[in-house]
Amino acid sequence: MSEAKIETLQYRFDGPEDAPVLILGPSLGTTWHMWDRQVPELAEQWRVFRFDLPGHGGAPAHPAGSAGELAARLLATLDALGVQRFGYAGCALGGAIGIELALRHPERLASLALVAASPRFGTADEFRQRGVIVRTNGLDPIARTSPERWFTGGFAAAQPAITEWAVQMVRTTDPGCYIAACEILAAFDVRAELGRVGVPTMVLVGSEDQVTGPAEARTLVAGIPDARLAVVPGASHLVPVEQPAAVTDLLVHHFTTAWQQPFDTGQIVLPGTSAALPAQAVPPKVPAPVAEIAPAAATAPSEDRPDRYETGLKIRREVLGDAHVDQELAAADRFSGDFQEFVTRYAWGEVWDRPGLDRRTRSCIALTALAAGGHLEDLAAHTRAALRNGLTPDEIREVLLQTSLYCGLPAAAGAFRVAQRVIQEETTPTE
Repeated sequence: MSEAKIETLQYRFDGPEDAPVLILGPSLGTTWHMWDRQVPELAEQWRVFRFDLPGHGGAPAHPAGSAGELAARLLATLDALGVQRFGYAGCALGGAIGIELALRHPERLASLALVAASPRFGTADEFRQRGVIVRTNGLDPIARTSPERWFTGGFAAAQPAITEWAVQMVRTTDPGCYIAACEILAAFDVRAELGRVGVPTMVLVGSEDQVTGPAEARTLVAGIPDARLAVVPGASHLVPVEQPAAVTDLLVHHFTTAWQQPFDTGQIVLPGTSAALPAQAVPPKVPAPVAEIAPAAATAPSEDRPDRYETGLKIRREVLGDAHVDQELAAADRFSGDFQEFVTRYAWGEVWDRPGLDRRTRSCIALTALAAGGHLEDLAAHTRAALRNGLTPDEIREVLLQTSLYCGLPAAAGAFRVAQRVIQEETTPTE
């Protein structure tokens, strides 16, 4: 049986054809234009390669299932271009791709810069919640609130054109690919593997970043051997856009001093066309804020040995959410602790991990059984789980209508009340 072909990515090159290749990876909801301010200076000495995430910037809407899959698509694209060795700088989700490259394909990576990145992005609950909101309401609520996540208040107020550009960039992303990327971030957790990153690494973060801020950056620096930290004052999450000169200077310094030879270069391609960062909104170049690269000691985290309990705990958290599972486990005592372990190991580590049904189908069955049995408290938790597993409110309604037909109207009436409340809570965007 022949192997399935790996998808490739939408990309463009800038800079001399014979220069070493430097890759710039984008954040969730952005396009390669988030790096527009860095390219002119970087392209003086590197062949700058930028790419779009699936469904972003007009790229084909082929969702990926993990950061590792995105890294594989990037490598397939580079292989087709003859690029073997490269430097890599990635922002947020782009940083997760960089960590995957460093862990799984270190022979390809000459040097690494992680921008606004984290070994674990917040909580799985918040990203799955974001996916539920997009699935129910579209991308507009996320687009409208993106400037407050990405920029400091002063920058957003002073740069209305860039703020509107950011909103439109999110709004024009494919919703299915955005949801899939949220799932990637929800599942991403490499805290136990950071000690295996063996390439020269700089971790760069905005001092005002409320999404993946200095605390997350320090976690990366503590875990990655010999990593260096750079904190850019007066910048939030999309630091390459907000403080372009400071970020450019730091990237030039890092990749000039830390590049591991030898390298191979790529080939020229015609650049794509999509909405660039608005030129009229570019402030005049001013001295960059002071941001120094500081050393940090490396500490290797302890190793894990997952078993059925660990598998079950992972799936239980993915389906029911961290908050619910934490509450259940915190309430366990000497009397009920064995039961919680039993549920985690066998219900979640055995049955929910079986390959015969997907999670959407398992959620349909769980909703039906819980409604029929009148287990309304558990039904609330599994309604949230169903939304996170990809069921829409309309599909949940159909499941409960079907349940009413075969399991009785009183059971379904209570189930509808519980599900209606949960759906309203989970799908109402937060302003």
